[in-house]
Amino acid sequence: MPPLVDQYGRPIDFEKLREEQAAAHLMGVRTPYGDHPSNGLTPQRLAAILRESESSDPMRYLELAEDMEEKDLHYLSVLGTRKRAVAQLEITVEAASDDKVDVENADFVREWLKRDELEDDLFDIMDAVGKGFSHTEIIWDFSAKQWWPTRLEWRDPRFFDFAQTDRRTPLLRTEAGLEPLSPFKYISHFHKAKSGLPIRGGLARCAAWSWMFKNYAVKDWVIFAEVYGMPLRLGRYQAGASEADIRTLRRAVASLSSDAAAVIPKSMDIDFIDGKRGGGVGGGGGEVYETLAAYLDQQVSKGVLGQTATTDAIAGGHAVGKEHDLVRGDIKRADAKLLAGTLNRGLVRPMIDLNKGAQKLYPRICIGQREQVDITVMSNALEKLVPLGLRVQMSEVRDKIGFSDPDDDAEILAPPTSPAAQVPSSAQQHQTGICPVHGIAHAASQTATQDDIIDHLVTEVMNDWQPLVAGSADGIEQLLNGAQTIEEARDRLAAALENMDVGKLTETLARAGFSASVAGQLGLKLVDD
Repeated sequence: MPPLVDQYGRPIDFEKLREEQAAAHLMGVRTPYGDHPSNGLTPQRLAAILRESESSDPMRYLELAEDMEEKDLHYLSVLGTRKRAVAQLEITVEAASDDKVDVENADFVREWLKRDELEDDLFDIMDAVGKGFSHTEIIWDFSAKQWWPTRLEWRDPRFFDFAQTDRRTPLLRTEAGLEPLSPFKYISHFHKAKSGLPIRGGLARCAAWSWMFKNYAVKDWVIFAEVYGMPLRLGRYQAGASEADIRTLRRAVASLSSDAAAVIPKSMDIDFIDGKRGGGVGGGGGEVYETLAAYLDQQVSKGVLGQTATTDAIAGGHAVGKEHDLVRGDIKRADAKLLAGTLNRGLVRPMIDLNKGAQKLYPRICIGQREQVDITVMSNALEKLVPLGLRVQMSEVRDKIGFSDPDDDAEILAPPTSPAAQVPSSAQQHQTGICPVHGIAHAASQTATQDDIIDHLVTEVMNDWQPLVAGSADGIEQLLNGAQTIEEARDRLAAALENMDVGKLTETLARAGFSASVAGQLGLKLVDD
């Protein structure tokens, strides 16, 4: 048996599958603690972080992406909405075919999907939406003599890097340096907000500039709000006042903002100017900060969800919201297909290969709302097309209507036993309009089942076979009895067939075929005459 390899042709190391490889350690290169490059972020520093992530080390960029989710509720909300929209979708498994082995493989995957943690696992895998990639370690268990994924552990993207040769091949940070990821050990999901390097495909890179400018606007807005509405305190001192008197007045003005009390000489005055009427600090209002922050939030909403109507209060009302939600639906379906492909490569194939060996075809995980199928229309189409020779897989029909493959010991629904077809009398034939040629009756008047009708037609044609072939088959038995070898019997039979009169048999078959053709074109059924 050839050695087991993954989809890239790499041999499987079974000992490494039993190890937990990418866990965090306080005293190692994969520490759970990181820096916060968002503190004091400037345009110059942000540009340097983005360049560094694509050319050498993505560490600071990944830390910044984490800070963005923690410090901006709007970005956290829209990003979480996009990830949860896919993580909560229905998951189905399609068998590769109706073959018994393929059905068993699909049932094996379905059994694993019956786990309470599945939605959380998918949400963690979707971390790639923001950062561009995610690596989830599969913790395998072999105690029951089968390879079973007991846990899916999200790993901090800071623990990974990309090969310098192409900046695409993922590598794990270890004490010995960067190492390739072990086959069948990780579910590696890459999200593409845009074409290019994986590290440049995450939404955090696109949203970083809006996030930084909004951070500036909010900070200035908070400073403004601290003094907005407070009256301007204006101190006046007479000409010739000493430096000591001026310092006394300054302390008095400052004390009024916190203590609301001060002592000054009679020769000095303090005036209060109402800021709300435009004469004091902040008299122009904080609308500019609010407008800028709202504008930047809308840009982030467009980047993450493709629209703004379901997240931001804009003009247009319910109609605009419904239209924009369709855009979000397109994004959700695209994300679902991308995630399903990742699970088929990174989870389904390892599960099947490790337990049952390499297969030509594999079951497929499908994520998303099942297409609504009109069962009446489909059943009517199958009823007409299958008798004409259309071959349809039973499993495909079950998947379309949402039914699972029945277990061996399951109670199966079955149609009731059809009563034997009754041969209609001459009066009934007249009332139902039966054709005198071969007993063709209209479908509305026929009570026999389709199988009964076909069987009856065959019986009708074959009942008269002896008279039809009597003249043609005369002497064949004597010819065969006189042959000494099989070859001689074959030659004698061939010569007899050349001179055989099959006119009556041909005519009878032609009449039967004509009747069947007419019945099919007119929607009629065949009954006994």
